Amino acid sequence: MIQKFLLLFISFIISTGFAQQPQKLSSTEIYKKIRKLNFLGSVLYIAAHPDDENTRLISYLSNHLYARTAYLSLTRGDGGQNLIGPEIRELLGLIRTHELLQARKVDGGEQFFSRANDFGYSKHPDIWDKDAVLSDVIWIIRKFRPDVIVNRFDHRSPGTTHGHHTASAMLSLEAFDAAGKENVCSEQLQFLRAWQPKRVFFNTSWWFYGSQEKFDQADKSAMIEVPTGEYDPLSGLSNLEVAALSRSMHKSQGFGTSGTRGQSLEYLELIKGNMPKDQTDLFEGINTSWSRIKGGDAIGKILYAVEKDYDFVHPESSVSQLLKALELVRKLEDPFWRETKTKELVDIIQNCLGLFLEAVAEEQVYSPGSKVKLQIEAINRSNIDVVLENVTYDPQKQSLLSNQSLAFNKDETQEFEISIPSAAHYTSPYWLEKEGSLGLYSVDNQELRGLPLNPDDQTVTFHLKVKEVTISITKPIVYKTNDPVKGEVYKPLSIMPEAGVRLEREVYVYSNEKPKKVSVFVLAEQDNLSGKVVLHVPS
Repeated sequence: MIQKFLLLFISFIISTGFAQQPQKLSSTEIYKKIRKLNFLGSVLYIAAHPDDENTRLISYLSNHLYARTAYLSLTRGDGGQNLIGPEIRELLGLIRTHELLQARKVDGGEQFFSRANDFGYSKHPDIWDKDAVLSDVIWIIRKFRPDVIVNRFDHRSPGTTHGHHTASAMLSLEAFDAAGKENVCSEQLQFLRAWQPKRVFFNTSWWFYGSQEKFDQADKSAMIEVPTGEYDPLSGLSNLEVAALSRSMHKSQGFGTSGTRGQSLEYLELIKGNMPKDQTDLFEGINTSWSRIKGGDAIGKILYAVEKDYDFVHPESSVSQLLKALELVRKLEDPFWRETKTKELVDIIQNCLGLFLEAVAEEQVYSPGSKVKLQIEAINRSNIDVVLENVTYDPQKQSLLSNQSLAFNKDETQEFEISIPSAAHYTSPYWLEKEGSLGLYSVDNQELRGLPLNPDDQTVTFHLKVKEVTISITKPIVYKTNDPVKGEVYKPLSIMPEAGVRLEREVYVYSNEKPKKVSVFVLAEQDNLSGKVVLHVPS
């Protein structure tokens, strides 16, 4: 009971501290998303802990090459330090998970994790359940389908440095060889396909050589130079400034840093795969255009024109062509590209229309079976006709609203009552729901493995028709309030038990048979709750 309450308490504390602000893109940000839509190359960066990632490189790949870029941190940093509070272990791991997500919001990357638990420092690389963690790395490679993998650490240094670091590189290389083989981790293939990346690099630097002088003298014939000091006039920031903002999200580690400007080079040493002929292009020889997909040429013809003719003052002028491309994308045979590009296109169309869609609960915390007063808001801030055909509360497919025309800049708000399903899961980090081992979290559900957080299960879906094309947009139900200092504050909806209990102290020591007062705190999550508190003590 105490363990269960601890996990729910962890979830509640974190959910009250991390906002879910709605995405409201500027015209320039929409344009950058269109450019990313038209670059069909991807990179997976792999290391051991939160803060191990090279934000200079991740930001460059995402914001200058427009590649789909992700960071796989094998652990959640549970064994690290905390400079902003008393939380350690699981609490710290959850904090650092959110810090990584905030960093990716800044630098444009995606975020993944394995089940590995950061239990402390060791120089030995064989420190986890190797087969389990290796299967997770293979799973992420197959799920994300990177063309290129970049390791932060050197696989050739076991026993000389942090074992977690070395292990991340060693596992990455094994996964590189195994992810494309259907006879390896074959149980994963009921969810996705085998995938073989083209090449894997080690993100080296003078630090790994001991000094700048030694690195300057090193043979760089197997290395690629990446100019990460680029300036982006669309954002008004250098890549190094963006990287510093991202790095500064690691607040529990005290990694706040100032932005810099000017030339900067990152070096990638080829470990496996073919060396690019152009040593300034890690994608050289890899088709990153729409023509890499069967049926993609027609889509590319439309979307390259959208990018070329984009109107920064009237982004809605791109909607007609984006809808044409969406209908073609929905017909693609490859489910990976069909799902990935459909999601990107719907997001871009929503932002071009200036659509604001939201579902807000009256309170933040509910228990299973509770009734929830819900406010639905929808507004179309473009001159294009949009019809809100239906709004559904997803766990029960409950229809809330139908056939509402969204006139230009007219805010449509209505209130409804929904019921949380009696079988609804409590809000709790999925990797903490079962007791794990010293080095590994226990996660039975294959589809949850790798995710940074639980998927939203309390959501509503807005079903819209735009120029006779139907699109569906799912939004999590949120709670928001006004703070006198912070202004509007968003918090996720939390599902909690009807009541939680905790002892005032974790340990009571009895040196004799005299009784002691034991204080128990009970927190009710609904009105008029009755019950008993009983202490189970040894005889």
